[in-house]
Amino acid sequence: MIRKLFDHFKKNIDPFLMGCIFFSCIVGLFVLYSASGESIERVLSQFMNILAALGIMWLAANTPPHYLERIALPLFILGLLLLIGVALFGEISHGARRWLNLGIGRIQPSELMKIAVPLMLAWYFAKREQSLRGIDFALGALLLVVPVGLIMKQPDLGTALIITAAGFYVLFLAGLSWKILGGLIVTSGLMAPVFWSMLHDYQRRRIEILFDPYQDPLGAGYHTIQASIALGSGGFAGKGWTNGTQSQLDFLPERTTDFIFAVFGEEFGFLGNVLLLILFLLLIGRGVVISSQAQSTFTRLLAGSITLTFFTYVFVNMAMVSGVLPVVGVPLPFVSYGGTSLVTILLGFGILMSIHSHKTLMSTS
Repeated sequence: MIRKLFDHFKKNIDPFLMGCIFFSCIVGLFVLYSASGESIERVLSQFMNILAALGIMWLAANTPPHYLERIALPLFILGLLLLIGVALFGEISHGARRWLNLGIGRIQPSELMKIAVPLMLAWYFAKREQSLRGIDFALGALLLVVPVGLIMKQPDLGTALIITAAGFYVLFLAGLSWKILGGLIVTSGLMAPVFWSMLHDYQRRRIEILFDPYQDPLGAGYHTIQASIALGSGGFAGKGWTNGTQSQLDFLPERTTDFIFAVFGEEFGFLGNVLLLILFLLLIGRGVVISSQAQSTFTRLLAGSITLTFFTYVFVNMAMVSGVLPVVGVPLPFVSYGGTSLVTILLGFGILMSIHSHKTLMSTS
C-alpha cells in the first residue's frame, strides 16, 4: 500500500529537478535557523510552507499542459479583476495596497499574475503562431503592461519587475525581432524622465542610494552597506554556521527575507556562494533542457518563461544584496522566509515537470 502511494506521488515528478529543489530547501532551512536567531518556530513555519508548496507543485506536475492552456484566459481575466479589486477595495499595510480581503481570508492577486501572465501570453502566441505580425506583439505587450501598471500603483516594484520579466521572456521567445527590441530600449531610454517622475519618493531614493549608499548610511543606504559588510567579511570559507556577526548582532536588516543571501555569504563565504550558484544553475539548466524539448509552441514559451523568471529571481536578489541593483524586494528562491513566493516558484517548477512528463503523450496524440 505504501509502495503504491509512493509510486503515485512520484508520478510525473522529475528526479533531477526534485533533487535540486530538495537540497535548496534544506540549505534554506539551515540558513533561516541562523538568520532568525536560532528560532525553531520560524524554521518549522517555513517547513510547513515548503510542504504546502510541494503539494501544489505535485498537483501542477500531474496536470496535463492542455488543461493549463484551457485555463490561461480565464485565469488571466480573474487575476485582472482581483487586481482591480485591490485598487478599489484593497487593504493598506505599510503604505501599500496589495492585499484583498475576501471574507474567508486575504489574498495577494499580484502573486497569481506571476503565473497567469506568462500562461496568457504563451496561449496567445500559440494561437497566432501561423500568422504572427507586429500588431500581435503590440497586443501581447498590452496584455503585459495592464497588470504590471496595476501592480506598480500598489506599489510593488519587486513583483512588477518579476512579472515584466516573465512576460518579456514570452515575447522574446515568440520571435520578437531585435530591431523592435532595440527600438524599445531606445524608447525606454528617452522615456526615462517620465518613468522617473512616476516613481514614488522612496523608490527614487533607492536608485540614488545605489550609486553612493554612504550619502545616507543610517537611512536609505543602511541595508546596502550592512549587506556589503556581511558579504565581504565572509571571506573565502566564511565564519561558520550561526557565527556571522552582522546577522547575529542584529546589524543586518530583513535578514530572514530579502537579505538572507548576505547571511549565507557571511557564514559560508565565497565557497558557499559558488556552491549555491551551482545548485541554482543546475535548476536553470534543467529548465532550459525541458524548454528545448517541449513539443508545442505553448509549452515551449511557457517553460522558457518559467525557467528564465527563476533566473531573474536569483539574479535580482543577489545583485540587490551585493549593491549592484537597487533594493526592490525580490526574495532568494528556497532560501528567503515566506510562503507566497515559494508557492509561486514551486508551482512553476511543477508546470515544468508536467511539460516534460507529458511530452510523449502529446507527440502521439
